[in-house]
Amino acid sequence: MSAFWTRGPDKGAESENAAAAGARAHIWRLTAVDRCDRCGAQAYVRVLLPGRLELLFCAHHNRQYASALANIAVEIQDETIRLACCALCEALAVAPGLQQFDRG
Repeated sequence: MSAFWTRGPDKGAESENAAAAGARAHIWRLTAVDRCDRCGAQAYVRVLLPGRLELLFCAHHNRQYASALANIAVEIQDETIRLACCALCEALAVAPGLQQFDRG
């Protein structure tokens, strides 16, 4: 699997299946450069198909094709949780009731 990916590894992430097999494999984090094959939006899901083919999808198109892809995919790397984390951080940054007050 490591020969398939072309970027450097995300040092903190490891594939559980490869670790169980004794080999050390890495998962690469999707970046803003990775674009959805369907619409060109930022990709948050990488699907590895048989024959080492790769598809990238935005969250919307992942939801649209998830059931079909689950049947044929060798591996699915889903980073859509990053969208929820970003939304939470933004909400905390702009929510006036959640800001700390100066007691001085």
